[in-house]
Amino acid sequence: MTTADHRKGPRRRGDALVNAILAATIDELREHGYAALTMDAVAERAGASKASLYRRWDCRAALVMDAVYQLAPLPYEIPDTGGLRGDLLAALRQTAATLQGPAGAALRGMLAEALPELDRVRQLRARSRGRNRDIMAEVLRRAVERGEIPPAAVVPTRLEVGAALLRNHYLFHNEPLDDGLLTDVVDDILLPLFGTVPQRSA
Repeated sequence: MTTADHRKGPRRRGDALVNAILAATIDELREHGYAALTMDAVAERAGASKASLYRRWDCRAALVMDAVYQLAPLPYEIPDTGGLRGDLLAALRQTAATLQGPAGAALRGMLAEALPELDRVRQLRARSRGRNRDIMAEVLRRAVERGEIPPAAVVPTRLEVGAALLRNHYLFHNEPLDDGLLTDVVDDILLPLFGTVPQRSA
């Protein structure tokens, strides 16, 4: 394995180095896509040594996952619109914007690369950090506090529904994730879903 060193300025360490590498990864994704992304290109753009990348990420998929994770909105960044419907639309708009940028293109590439190898699929799943679940949990917490939905309607399996539908649409349909689609998901699926309490079998 080559140890090409692309450093041209002062030596960076810790968060400063990591942030430079992640930013370079996003720029490479935007310009060249996942298929053409290489660790050497990222190192050169970041002005870092290739060895510094491999000390932190054992492959480009791991690096890309950490990089695109930085693009995902945080739960507290979702606007509080004053109502569940507005909050759900705001959350899905954020998810759609993320999917239609470098993160979505990377997701397509990583899945195509990983699907033939079950171990790679498990690794990708293990690195997923559940940001969409956290966002939906925050949206629903607000709705419970407002008295819009019963607390018992919020169960873990429901937190993934909205984002999963958008991912499915993005990956398998060559159509934009526009507001018409997002409104249909909210009005026809999520609002009815969260307005009910799951029926548990005895």
